[in-house]
Amino acid sequence: MSWPRIAAMPAVSSTQSAYAVLRFGRIAAMGTVAVLILIAGVWGSWGTAQHVMLTKGRERGTMTVARCSGDRCTGPYVPATEGSKARARVVIEQPVAVRRGEVLTVVVKPGSDQVVRTGPAGVLYAWVPLGGALLLASVVVAGGLRMARTAWALAGSGLVLLTAAFAALQ
Repeated sequence: MSWPRIAAMPAVSSTQSAYAVLRFGRIAAMGTVAVLILIAGVWGSWGTAQHVMLTKGRERGTMTVARCSGDRCTGPYVPATEGSKARARVVIEQPVAVRRGEVLTVVVKPGSDQVVRTGPAGVLYAWVPLGGALLLASVVVAGGLRMARTAWALAGSGLVLLTAAFAALQ
């Protein structure tokens, strides 16, 4: 009886296995960095976005910009929903493209006198940190993971988000 002949496996040199380990380490490290950047972008955006996007049960109304100084503007608040109360002074942090006398639709952050912009402009502005994170992650994906198409998709998404926010606030 003759035994079937088995082709010998090619020998793997230590150089090839070291290269494979280093390649896996690079992919794991850069993938982790890219994911952490995106998580940080969502985390940074969610603090404001939750108030803008999930408005059910929140106080909504309008704010007339009376005074701006530094990174905040103040003005009176007029309610638009039941259960909301008028306030003589509310604060909007980090105003962008806000002028004195302008009337903004806003939602009040629970338990405070701070408000955030609502509507399309407010939603897009709330997600600006994610847009920046998408741009930064695209560089990591392109250089560290060598995934050019994915990097272009991330960069394009970030650029579209930032451009739309800029256009909506003008």
